[in-house]
Amino acid sequence: MLGQELAVYRGENGEAHVVNAYCPHLGANLGVGGQVKGNCIECPFHGWLFRGEDGKCVNIPYASKVPEFAKIKSWPSIEMFGLILMWYHAEGAEPLWIPQEFANFKNMRYQGYTEHVVNAHIQEVPENGADLNHLTHLHTPFLMSGADLRYSSKSFWDWIKHGWDGYWQQDEDNKHIGQLFLKHHLSFFGVEIPIGTVNVVATQIGPAIVLLNFKTILGTACMVHSITPVEPLLQKITHSIYVDGFIPTIGGKFLLWAEAIQIERDLMIWNHKTYIQKPLLVKEDNLIAKHRRWYSQFYSENSPRLTFQKDTLDF
Repeated sequence: MLGQELAVYRGENGEAHVVNAYCPHLGANLGVGGQVKGNCIECPFHGWLFRGEDGKCVNIPYASKVPEFAKIKSWPSIEMFGLILMWYHAEGAEPLWIPQEFANFKNMRYQGYTEHVVNAHIQEVPENGADLNHLTHLHTPFLMSGADLRYSSKSFWDWIKHGWDGYWQQDEDNKHIGQLFLKHHLSFFGVEIPIGTVNVVATQIGPAIVLLNFKTILGTACMVHSITPVEPLLQKITHSIYVDGFIPTIGGKFLLWAEAIQIERDLMIWNHKTYIQKPLLVKEDNLIAKHRRWYSQFYSENSPRLTFQKDTLDF
């Protein structure tokens, strides 16, 4: 991820660690054949042993002394929401904030996850939360219409439609948090049916984590959405679903399937669009501009940027 080769392992004390994968000795990959020894990771090539919490080499089997400078980078990380979260800062700054725990999440039942890969700028995905106008165009066709945009708006199911109302705002107490408040409606032949009403609060924590809390007629559910930047213009997106005791397993699976259909409609756009740094916006797009100002806090002076030379035909 992030253009880096990393090794992630869990020590015998249960704590997860994220370290640079390449051994500084002769470059072996600790994540391929490496072994966990206590709370350290052992290089598969010569048995050098590295401590997870700080990356320090604590043993070289054939050496009488371990040099002080023998170490690998250990990345700040925590385990939360069923994920191992790693802090990345281009200037190497220590974590400026830590994601808040979500208490109700622990009392819910896990019901599965989806994983997608998208060829897009990292900012495209979270920006969706503030782009409320795309909901009524892209996500109105019923789920059974599928994810292929060539056919979804012209299917047999056009007598059933999704409807959306909502707004996005920044958390004034925690600047790294943004929230989308959304109400979903379902209508048959233009008549809204109560069973299709779902209230969603999507809490975005930093640039890459979103907790979607659903309130339905059957109970509550939480979906954990994460984005992992693999390399420039390549992101991995996951959704994990948790439900409370009143929602049957099939209900949780349905919510996960429904989310997959809707995000695959977005994927068809993201995979083929370009990121416009200064887009042409109308006044009804004001939340997009607001979201971009909020998201800009996650870039720093040396954040990796992808640049293109546009004045030549050389490939």
